[in-house]
Amino acid sequence: MASEKIKARVDTLRELLAHHAHQYYTLDAPEISDNAYDSLHKELRELEEKYPELADKNSVTSRIVGEALPFLKKVQHTIPQWSFNDAFSEEEIRAFDERVRKFAGKPASYDLELKIDGLKVVFTYKKGLLITAATRGDGVVGEDVTHNILTIASVPKKLSRPVDIITEGEVYLTRSGFLKLNENQEKRGEQLFANPRNAAAGSLRQLDPKIALERPLEVFMYDVAETEEDYPSTQTEELEYLAELGFAVNREHCHADSLKEIFDYWHKWKGSAREKVDYQIDGIVLKVESREMQQTLGYTGKAPRFAIAYKFPPEQVQTIVEDITLQVGRTGKLTPVAHLRPVSVAGSTVARATLHNEDFIKEKDVRIGDTVILQKAGDVIPEIVSVIRELRVEGAKCWSFPTHSSLCGGDGAIERIEGEAAHRCKVAGSFEQQARRIIHFAGKSALDITGCGRETIKTLMEHDLISDFSDLFELTKNELLTLEGFEETKADNLIKAIEASKRVSLDRLLIGLSIPHVGEETAFLLATHFSTLVQLQKITEESFSKIDGIGPIIGKAVSEWFADKNNLVLLARLLKYLTIKKVVAPEKGKLTGQTVVITGTLPTLSRDEAETMVRAAGGKVASSVSSKTSFVVAGIDPGSKFAKAEQLGISILDEGEFLKKMEA
Repeated sequence: MASEKIKARVDTLRELLAHHAHQYYTLDAPEISDNAYDSLHKELRELEEKYPELADKNSVTSRIVGEALPFLKKVQHTIPQWSFNDAFSEEEIRAFDERVRKFAGKPASYDLELKIDGLKVVFTYKKGLLITAATRGDGVVGEDVTHNILTIASVPKKLSRPVDIITEGEVYLTRSGFLKLNENQEKRGEQLFANPRNAAAGSLRQLDPKIALERPLEVFMYDVAETEEDYPSTQTEELEYLAELGFAVNREHCHADSLKEIFDYWHKWKGSAREKVDYQIDGIVLKVESREMQQTLGYTGKAPRFAIAYKFPPEQVQTIVEDITLQVGRTGKLTPVAHLRPVSVAGSTVARATLHNEDFIKEKDVRIGDTVILQKAGDVIPEIVSVIRELRVEGAKCWSFPTHSSLCGGDGAIERIEGEAAHRCKVAGSFEQQARRIIHFAGKSALDITGCGRETIKTLMEHDLISDFSDLFELTKNELLTLEGFEETKADNLIKAIEASKRVSLDRLLIGLSIPHVGEETAFLLATHFSTLVQLQKITEESFSKIDGIGPIIGKAVSEWFADKNNLVLLARLLKYLTIKKVVAPEKGKLTGQTVVITGTLPTLSRDEAETMVRAAGGKVASSVSSKTSFVVAGIDPGSKFAKAEQLGISILDEGEFLKKMEA
């Protein structure tokens, strides 16, 4: 039975869609994109299917409306690699053409090529034989993928003549092949690929070439980076030169002498022509035809001045803002992030979007609970385009920048940068501090997420994929595949490790939360006295202090942590993903009443394993040696604790003696 809230949303959706249908079909003046309209229409249809009692023959879903996507060897590129700047409108193309005209001192003609949605690869041939094939990487260093490139039939292993040449091309997965690949994935019960581009990239970033061999990969060559022969004088002649050597080139290119010809070509391929080719394209590329003019124009730091990618409009969808949190950058700058109801945009699942700064939030009037139109700017970075105010729920919360944040260390103070819209942490090094917190959370003593070490955490933070503990559980395989060094197997393994960590014992979670003074032993004591987080939140400082082994300092720290509103919000987000296992202390064991210190590196046991054995036997684990220590377990390089035990005459056991004691 549909609730009153659902009924109200269905009614509002019908009114909203009727309005936009009138604007689109009758007035030819659409106010939202086709993708956004389709997304709203889909939600209404799904609600009507889920709640048949809400069906209405006059609904827009029931009638025709309208009124009449480190294990590979590294390769140092001999020619620095670049990427295209992007344009999304006619105005930007006109501005590009004007820049070319001014810089070169004369008008330019262009070669127009399709922008294949694949992976750029650099090919090096010596005496006509393929030597290496490498990904673009960071433009200076790429990944050696020659072993997988050799599986692609359209890549010549030997050219038509023995020339030394470096070429660049796009490796892609055919659209028909992509559909068949996902059909096979589904039959095997395996995860589907989000889009052809990521499937192609993942195929190349494998150690086993059999995987690439099984997939319908192809390549189009489009650029000569270096050749020992005479360079062609135009871009069109360069493509013919590549074809003459035996390379596959895309024949759907054309010459343009005017802006009108450029726009006509763009519109042609934005439309029905796009569906008639067996590869995915996301725009066209303009390249100045004359090589002499190309050399005059040269390059900026990352892109050629003589070429630009004219992208097709990005896909837009609607979703709901479920929360707004902060992300800390390497300089301490804070960026608001919208946590979204997960939605697929341009083939990728998106659960977060940047909100840039406080001014952006106020300008868009984004509130928690709002329905928003989302797009991928340049098909890469998710951003909120607008709020659908007609769907705003009663009580939608306004958001403003806080004055303090747990991301900022010290007293957590935040300041707005004078003359800018940005905020930052007052305390220096906040990024590093937050990185350490997340690294600890994912570490062996806490959630033990395999493959989520220091470098991975920092990479995820630097690419705005995570800012706090809960963000780890929102990561998707598609997001990981966009990062340097992540291929399918590595991405799959990390996603699986994160999934496995969602079932965690209470003491391990308490360790991971970085509560002041709460180490492994204290976390174990708290977890065995209070079986749930809800109980911990209700306990007073005085009650904590009464627990044997806790004391007033720890009690105060724990009590204050659970009283902090920001920490409670963090816990609420975590509990959406985690299943927390209770920790039960043994009633009586071999080590009941004994205190044990473990020092040095044990031959076969990890520190965590040894400490778990002590606790399971009823003993306590201490971090320092004192007169209350029952015995010390010492491994390699035991340090000062070993000396202190000798000084106090405390029994010292090696690992073998410890294991015998536990078996006795």
